[in-house]
Amino acid sequence: MPLPLSNRLASLIGWLFIIVPNDMRRVTRINLQLCFPHMDSAERRQLEHNSLREMVKTGLELGPMWLWDQQRSLGLIRKVHGRELLDQAINRGQGVILAIPHLGMWEMIGLYGSSHHAMTSLYRPPRFASLNAVMQHGRERFGAKLVPTDTRGIRCLYQALAQGELVAILPDQEPRWGNGVFVDFFGLPAYTATLLPRIAHKSGATILLAYAERLPRGHGFNLHFREVDNSCYSTDLSQAAAALNHEIEQCVRELPEQYQWNYRRFRSRPDNGQPGYYWRNKS
Repeated sequence: MPLPLSNRLASLIGWLFIIVPNDMRRVTRINLQLCFPHMDSAERRQLEHNSLREMVKTGLELGPMWLWDQQRSLGLIRKVHGRELLDQAINRGQGVILAIPHLGMWEMIGLYGSSHHAMTSLYRPPRFASLNAVMQHGRERFGAKLVPTDTRGIRCLYQALAQGELVAILPDQEPRWGNGVFVDFFGLPAYTATLLPRIAHKSGATILLAYAERLPRGHGFNLHFREVDNSCYSTDLSQAAAALNHEIEQCVRELPEQYQWNYRRFRSRPDNGQPGYYWRNKS
């Protein structure tokens, strides 16, 4: 359906997630309490409601992202902020790592990137196997190459960067145990992958943060490409991961309602492996 109609429908469905107890509302509420402890309770509750509506918008927008033709999909883009940064990074010839947090409509970054450059993306199959074929086709249909989150996939990322291409990594998902470090995110220790800074250091690639801002009333998206602080390239992987989390946090603070707060970002804890907050607080 047209995006304005999809967004209006999402706002209505979002009310169900607001008024009916459910796990997404519970996790969102816990995350906002953890990350914005000094926010006024009424303001934080409003952010919770807005976040749930935006979450439904993201779900309904997967149809356009995965199924529409190239002209119609990319026609949803209104502005591209920082395009010159992407062009300059590509022209250096050492490849570009797009760090794409779960902010706004992150699928749009992959569609835009693969429409303009050779692009390889790490891919984790969805929890529902029936979605796998449509998701993979939707993400690859403009030329992207999806590779698994294993040794073979990581080797493909290095090969793509060696050829001066784009690679895409979602940097705010909790990695498998042993593949990350605990560093701050919104003032809390969060188990964070070291893969991205490790690849950047070994390949010499440029890191750019990228996200697609959802505009009001279904008017489309503004894309943002941003440079990261030099600390993100540190050979100290803990320092690099902490710096990258800080950069992501700054982006989230600009569009807090469009971040995926229903994800259990703090489920692993550094205190002797105790279970995360989400199993202690049932509010």
